[in-house]
Amino acid sequence: MAEFAAGDSVRIFFKDWGSGQPIVFSHGWPLSSDDWDAQMLFFLHHGFRVIAHDRRGHGRSAQVGRGNDMNHYADDLAALVEHLDLRDVIHVGHSAGGGEVARYIGRHGESRVAKVALIAAVTPSVLQTADNPAGVPKAAFEALQAQLAANRSEFYRAVPSGPFYNYDQPGVEPSEAVIANWWRQGMMGGAKGQYDCIDAFIEEDYTEDLKKITVPVLIMNGDADQIVPYATSGPRALDLVQHGELKTYAGLPHGMPTTHADTINEDLLTFIRS
Repeated sequence: MAEFAAGDSVRIFFKDWGSGQPIVFSHGWPLSSDDWDAQMLFFLHHGFRVIAHDRRGHGRSAQVGRGNDMNHYADDLAALVEHLDLRDVIHVGHSAGGGEVARYIGRHGESRVAKVALIAAVTPSVLQTADNPAGVPKAAFEALQAQLAANRSEFYRAVPSGPFYNYDQPGVEPSEAVIANWWRQGMMGGAKGQYDCIDAFIEEDYTEDLKKITVPVLIMNGDADQIVPYATSGPRALDLVQHGELKTYAGLPHGMPTTHADTINEDLLTFIRS
C-alpha cells in the first residue's frame, strides 16, 4: 500500500494515479478515499493526476486514539502535499473534507494551491447558534455519537439508507450497492477516530480560514441536503471567500458526488479548465 508518516508518525494511506496537474480529494465522514472513485477515474481519463488519502482514523490509515481533530487532519493533508511535492494543486473537499481543505489553507497558506472546490462542505460552520440559526442543533450531533457507540454497523446502514443520499424521500429510488459501499467504507475505519471526528463538526468554525482563501473557489451545494443544510453552508461560505462561485443543485442530496456524479464531474471540469 502507498502510505507515508505524518508529522506525529501516524501512518496515512493514499492513492496517486496518473500525471498532469494534481487534483487532491478530501473525503467526508466516516468514509475513505474510495468515496471519490467516480471523480478520480473521470479526471484521470481527462489527463489529471488524481490523489486521495484516507483521513487518520478512517479507511486504511492508522486507527489512532490521538489527533482526531481538524488541525491534525489539515496538517496531514499538508504532509501529503509535501511528501509528493505537489504544486499548482486543485483541492476538492466534500463535507468534513471541505473543512479539512479550508483549515489546511488557513494553517499552511496557498503557495501550492491553484483552486478549491467545496462540495456540501461543513464550511463555515454547521452548529446551530444565535448567529447561525440554519445550523444543526448540538443534540443531533450527540445523537450521532450515541448511535455510533451503541451499534456502529447498524448505524452505518441507517445513514446511507436515509438522509445521506435522500433515499428516505418520496420518489427517490434507493441503491443497495451504494448503501453497502457506504457501510463498507465506514466499517473499514476506527470507531474512536470516527467518534472524535463528529466533535470536530460540533466545535469547528472555518470563518477565518475561508477569509484567507484568495484563489478561485467553486462552492457546490444541493438544496435538499439533510446532513449539512444548504443555508448553513454554501451562501455563507460565498460571503467569506474572495473569489467564489456558488452552484446550487435543486433537489440534490448531501452525497451528490455519488448519486449525481456525471453532473458534479462536468461542473468541476468546467471550473478547473476555466
